[in-house]
Amino acid sequence: MDVIAINPERRAQLEAYARRRGQDTAAALDEALAEYLEWERQEFEEAVEGIREGYGDVQAGRTQSAEEAFEELRVKHGLPR
Repeated sequence: MDVIAINPERRAQLEAYARRRGQDTAAALDEALAEYLEWERQEFEEAVEGIREGYGDVQAGRTQSAEEAFEELRVKHGLPR
């Protein structure tokens, strides 16, 4: 078994998290880490897909000037000129 050092503040937070869930600290840490890693994986995949879509748009010539893009954002969000 590997030992991972946790700073005292984080350990106190983990212990409180575990108590709220009726778990021991190891189970609570495993659960929290699993949830975070799944969230991070999904975020990464969405970012990669967004980049691929943007690259495809550029390759296909579906672009606009920065001025046009900023004007759309200004109108969309009701910002003054």
